[in-house]
Amino acid sequence: MHATIETLTDAAPKRLTARKWRPVDIIVAAVLGIAIGVVYWLWDTPGYAWYGAADALTPGLGGVANGGWLLAGVVGALVIRKPGAAIFVELLAAVVEMGIGEQWGITTVYSGLAQGAFIELIFAIFLYRRFNVGVAMLAGAAGGFGEWALELFFFGNLAKSAAYNTIYLVSSAASGAVLAGFVGWLVVRALAATGALDRFASGRAAKARV
Repeated sequence: MHATIETLTDAAPKRLTARKWRPVDIIVAAVLGIAIGVVYWLWDTPGYAWYGAADALTPGLGGVANGGWLLAGVVGALVIRKPGAAIFVELLAAVVEMGIGEQWGITTVYSGLAQGAFIELIFAIFLYRRFNVGVAMLAGAAGGFGEWALELFFFGNLAKSAAYNTIYLVSSAASGAVLAGFVGWLVVRALAATGALDRFASGRAAKARV
């Protein structure tokens, strides 16, 4: 019993230390946020065109394009694997996207915060211990829900029909699961294969699977 108590006592500080951000975590998270922010900016024109075409086909279906703007939070969480990574990287990507220049202005930052918060919530529910493709896709879907909720209550979608908002929710969540969750998981695997993530648990885990 004495040995067990000592083991548990020693384990707690180790878990806390493992969740502390190192300088390399901050640097890599910043690089990811900036890089994906540029990707977001590049996605703005084709993504919005896809949004408009889908919405014209079926009102609310435009959400199928939203997953393209959720990638940063999922990738950040999968790489860094520490509390706050999803919000940090998603929000920074939104700031970079806005800074380069796009049509939505400060609302882009609001979206980044809402999306990042819901993506973060999924990894928190799993206590930052599970980072498989299923969790990544669930996190991407949650990011889509975050954008849907923001637009519902703050961007005027509450005045639209129940059918519109239901379709928009389902399409946004599905898009987030695929374009952010699944694609984000593939991106992290590809990065790990290059050796770029060797200083992270995500990189070591990928090598252990090989």
